[in-house]
Amino acid sequence: MQQKITINAFSQHLFWDVDKTTFDLNFYKEQMISKVLKYGNWNDWVNLKAFYGLNTIKEVTLNLRSLDAITLSYVSTIFNIDKSEFRGYKHRQLVQNSSNS
Repeated sequence: MQQKITINAFSQHLFWDVDKTTFDLNFYKEQMISKVLKYGNWNDWVNLKAFYGLNTIKEVTLNLRSLDAITLSYVSTIFNIDKSEFRGYKHRQLVQNSSNS
């Protein structure tokens, strides 16, 4: 679905830890999707959908290892998928259970 969107279309605070001149949106799609979901604003979300499309975002999000509760609720609602299907949910349950023992 990739439209003519560049890294400059996204909020600059998302890239404090990368060299924007060499950051490839296609190669680092997991990192990009994770950054926008966790730290992005509405315009970043709109640009993310326009660049990757909802199917790609869904596939990547299902396999992200860490998702905070708010992000998990949002993507679960957007994609109409039970929270337990997300790897981030399963991982959080494991971490909570092991630290509670």
